[in-house]
Amino acid sequence: IIEYVRQNSSSWRVNPQIIHGDAFQDCLMLIFGKPKIAAFAHMDTTGFTVRYQDLLIPIGGPEVAGGEVLIGSDRFGEVECKLVLDAEHQVRYQFGRAIQSGTSLVFKSKFSEDQNTYTSPYLDNRIGIANLLKIAEDLEHGVLVFSCWEEHGGGSVPYLVKYLYEQHHISKMLISDITWVTDGVQSDRGVVISHRDKNIPRKSFIETITQLADSYKIPYQIEVEAYGSSDAGEIQQSPYPIDWCFIGPPIENVHTDHEKISKKDIRSMISFYQVLMGTL
Repeated sequence: IIEYVRQNSSSWRVNPQIIHGDAFQDCLMLIFGKPKIAAFAHMDTTGFTVRYQDLLIPIGGPEVAGGEVLIGSDRFGEVECKLVLDAEHQVRYQFGRAIQSGTSLVFKSKFSEDQNTYTSPYLDNRIGIANLLKIAEDLEHGVLVFSCWEEHGGGSVPYLVKYLYEQHHISKMLISDITWVTDGVQSDRGVVISHRDKNIPRKSFIETITQLADSYKIPYQIEVEAYGSSDAGEIQQSPYPIDWCFIGPPIENVHTDHEKISKKDIRSMISFYQVLMGTL
């Protein structure tokens, strides 16, 4: 991401300040102008950690059926192995040698597209990241935040929020991530404005965002769920008075090696973030 910004930001409306380093571990922030709002996208993925005796331990909540191809590398070289489920439904790998314990493995990419959709592993959260890098092109004032560890418990958002609130007095934050296709949220019907998952954002902020979607004729859907979370959970639990909202497209086959998303929903997401980052 840093290399992408350095190669492309000269053509953006504003050349951002890049904030990263040991104080922020593996996270990254792009600061544009005089920001009043921040948008978060997490960079981490689901996957697996090699244990012992061919066993794999999930990172986050990957969904598998057996037969998926996993890739990674250890001290002995590159790894491309097959995931198998044994008789006890334990997750294991098949490879020509033992893989070093502690090695991280992820789904091998097999990107495809047709006229209306993209299919790939890790659209969660490649889409959220791509959204931020797209809106960066015309952003005048705001912060784009690339966080870590969302898929397995969090931990980076509290110190990112502390920095943003104390150093830049930012009290409005958006979550650029994906959500599930469900019985109430469908593909190809626009970006999702989440009214709640496990966490509940402030009603007045959600109403403001929904009114903007109506005013700018953004195709959108409303999500109401009892479970699930995102970087927003840690924002809400912070000691700072911050308004937040999760806004992102729905995808099918979440956390599998063949996640699928509507191109129309991506366009809706980008258009809406351009409005929100310039208006709120």
